[in-house]
Amino acid sequence: MELNLNKRKKQKIENSNNNKNSNSEVFASCSFQSLGLHPTLCDQLKERLGFEAPTLVQAQAIPVVLSGRHVLVNAATGTGKTVAYLAPVIHQLQKSDPRIQRTDGTFALVLVPTHELCMQVYEILQKLLHRFHWIVPGYIMGGENRNKEKARLRKGISILVATPGRLLDHLKNTSSFLYTNLRWIIFDEADRILELGYGKEIEDILNILGSKPQKSAGKDNTTSQISEVQRQNLLLSATLNEKVNELAKISLDNPVMVGLDQKTELHLTQQDMEPMEFNGKDILGKDGKLLSSSTEEYKLPTQLLQRYIKVPCGSRLVVLLAILKHLFEKEPSQKVVVFFSTCDAVDFHYSLVSGFQLLPHRQSDIEDKQLFLKCNTLRLHGNMNHEDRRTTFNAFKTEKSALLLSSDVAARGLDFPKVRCIIQYDPPGEATEYVHRVGRTARIGEKGDSLLFLQPVETDYLHGLEKHGVTLTEYPLQKLLDSFPLSGIKYHLKNFVSVDTHPWVVSLQRALESFISSELKMKKMAQNAFCSWVRAYTAHRGELKGIFMVKKLHLGHVARSFALKEQPSLVNKSLQKQSKKRMRDQKHNNVSKKRKVSKR
Repeated sequence: MELNLNKRKKQKIENSNNNKNSNSEVFASCSFQSLGLHPTLCDQLKERLGFEAPTLVQAQAIPVVLSGRHVLVNAATGTGKTVAYLAPVIHQLQKSDPRIQRTDGTFALVLVPTHELCMQVYEILQKLLHRFHWIVPGYIMGGENRNKEKARLRKGISILVATPGRLLDHLKNTSSFLYTNLRWIIFDEADRILELGYGKEIEDILNILGSKPQKSAGKDNTTSQISEVQRQNLLLSATLNEKVNELAKISLDNPVMVGLDQKTELHLTQQDMEPMEFNGKDILGKDGKLLSSSTEEYKLPTQLLQRYIKVPCGSRLVVLLAILKHLFEKEPSQKVVVFFSTCDAVDFHYSLVSGFQLLPHRQSDIEDKQLFLKCNTLRLHGNMNHEDRRTTFNAFKTEKSALLLSSDVAARGLDFPKVRCIIQYDPPGEATEYVHRVGRTARIGEKGDSLLFLQPVETDYLHGLEKHGVTLTEYPLQKLLDSFPLSGIKYHLKNFVSVDTHPWVVSLQRALESFISSELKMKKMAQNAFCSWVRAYTAHRGELKGIFMVKKLHLGHVARSFALKEQPSLVNKSLQKQSKKRMRDQKHNNVSKKRKVSKR
């Protein structure tokens, strides 16, 4: 539907006066009701989710979804994409006459990459459906009790949120799963779904479900109106790549492209509602160029302060703790997320932060030891059991102040309220992941900070971000370190030109190494984290492989970053054994291949 022209002009003036050009800003002169949504649903958006007016993505996407067209949404993270597809689906279902019933089975299917995102979408559904009790939400995902899921599917779930693996399992093995009335298939965070290796599952799911819904196999024709409607597929992603392009080709039919560059004025035209060119091979924009993350500028909120910090490898741990201490002492009531490359690193740093105590300067105060970081610390990664992941997810959402140490499992789509700072302790393996990590802050118009850790030999990583319009400023590390008092020691700041030799860094490093060496369990965790970190460092692909080079690393300094005193050769035995085993296996495979060739 078209927006009122006068309203668009008025909004353009307001945006100009307020100097707001982020695609997460709301249209104050545009309402959800003017987009075509049911008044009761609009009330739920305001009362339950706090949306006074639609964001740019919502204002663009909702009318298109209501029109029944296939849609590809490419917009910055934190712009309200979940509501952009849930609201029109709920609107269409609630107006069905007669009303849909649980026994009619599943009408809408939302596919998500992770457990946490599955729970988040389900919780939003519950809030929006508060006044539409006959529309039943539900979820299925790995780690849940399969028999309980089967029972819920047997009763009927109108809008189902699912992870790909568990959905495929039920499609193949749960005969009571009724999906003959399926009208919508929605791929949320599509690029992440594919990056996690679900490509084959998605193909199998689409083959089972088919491109169009079948007629209802129920006892009556109460849902025939729904059953005869053309299938509508939606694909949402903050970044575009070749895999997303392939998924779009097999799942979307003449799609409408939704999503504007953040530098574009906040108004809609009829041209914005026109479908993008789809030639059967690639999705093309209005200018005819391939829509790909390799050529596009990353869409990031303008209110996000992006900085990097250049740290020598051996001082990384001390600097991380110094920054966290500074953040929580400066503003105790805040949320911070730190991203690591491996699950072992998350576990190690979580145990370290939770147990490392600041030693007193005087021996008489030995009983007055206190934790170095006085904050509520949580951890989250893919190797945790389902219940622990759920508990952490819910706790970090509700806490007013907390530190979350996480792998990339928390990088996509999760809406943690009031996160003020994102720290990328380990740079992401793919440059596009930078967008998703920092997207956990500065959401829906709020301010946020991000900090990227880099070693001096890794600063070329910044050039890759600059190609996509992302510029980072350097964090004043020296100034921060000089602000920490060091009781009993006098020093002249001008004498210390490197981070490694700074007295406060040296003192804290010694304390950390003493703590790790005295705790057998912590020492073992540090060794495991060291080995997994080196493996992850060697796994960088493409252009990043030339930036993150193991040959440039000093493994002794890497060990120091895990507070280990031992030489790398002692800590690195397991890594060496695995490397030798891979070499033996590779030689064995080569010999086998030669034998086969010679036999032919």
